[in-house]
Amino acid sequence: MSLSDRIEGLRARIRRACEAADRDPAGVELLPVSKKQPLALIREAAGLGFSRFGENYVQEGADKAAAAPDLAFVLIGPLQRNKAKPALQHFAEIQSLDRPELADRLRRLAEELDVVRPVWIQVDLWDETTKLGGCAGADLPALIEALGEDPRLPLRGLMAIPPPEDEGAFAQLAALRDRLQQDLGRPLRLSMGMSADLEAAVKAGSDQIRIGTAFFGERSY
Repeated sequence: MSLSDRIEGLRARIRRACEAADRDPAGVELLPVSKKQPLALIREAAGLGFSRFGENYVQEGADKAAAAPDLAFVLIGPLQRNKAKPALQHFAEIQSLDRPELADRLRRLAEELDVVRPVWIQVDLWDETTKLGGCAGADLPALIEALGEDPRLPLRGLMAIPPPEDEGAFAQLAALRDRLQQDLGRPLRLSMGMSADLEAAVKAGSDQIRIGTAFFGERSY
């Protein structure tokens, strides 16, 4: 199957999910996850209308960003403090902010580098020890306080990787987003859902679906 056929299939699924949930498909972003995908294939996707790509590893994403400065790369993988500087230099957004000490580090570096980088908080409401990263619900206030409404690190929303086959996980995340929006007095986006569960994510209110293999095809390791 060609890249364009896979993309059309995913867009059709999103359209049907939005129709079933009485939502506008334009409100759901399809974010291609380009981890371990060659730049030529990313360029092909760009030619089909995509300009933003999710990357899991700082070095790989930084290399791609340097080679394709006209495209935007979003960090969706875990971020260590010692890689915070290249992350800010090369990624358009950071979606895996998950602890106050990382927020402190990013704030200092953003001022030093004089850059503005939207951030998303990665949340983990299910104590998923098999996954890396994620802020527990009880720790969210401290993390938001550490961000301090810094204009260089504007908070865009919440990202999560819920446990598979947990039917209530998406609703939990949507409820958390709604509470935070009310507390903060501003809208927040929600990034949740992948190829296996995008319909349930859209129904619950996800604004962004992250798709890797079902978008690009099998990865090259």
